[in-house]
Amino acid sequence: MHHAGGLTVRLGTWEDLRDEASAIRLEVFVQEQKVPIEIEVDALDAASMHAVAFDQAGAAIGTGRLLPDGHIGRMAVRRSVRGLGVGSALLNALVEQARRQGFEGVVLHAQTHAQGFYVLHGFIAEGDEFDDANIAHILMRRSL
Repeated sequence: MHHAGGLTVRLGTWEDLRDEASAIRLEVFVQEQKVPIEIEVDALDAASMHAVAFDQAGAAIGTGRLLPDGHIGRMAVRRSVRGLGVGSALLNALVEQARRQGFEGVVLHAQTHAQGFYVLHGFIAEGDEFDDANIAHILMRRSL
């Protein structure tokens, strides 16, 4: 459990956090960004470690996951609370988890509009932009 500025980030399995995480992902990826639901939901959730951020009232407001190979993904924050440090709290918790699991580095596919956010967290872009679900992405990596 991580606490930051009234936020609590809980880490757990898909079984633990499925309801909260999937509700946020549905809202952000499927409804807001128009990602097809059959792409959004995949078999990796069961094998991943998930993080969900809760506000002071206990509402789930953001999520992300760490795959078994050290890949961070599905970072999503509810629109109403963006810019308040929710993404940072989630990313820090997932990077910490990767460190505990013994990874030497983490990698993620950032939506290019969010590249600056990840740069602030020590991630370095690699290679060219690519398209995923009609959204431009870039591979980014951070050593631990």
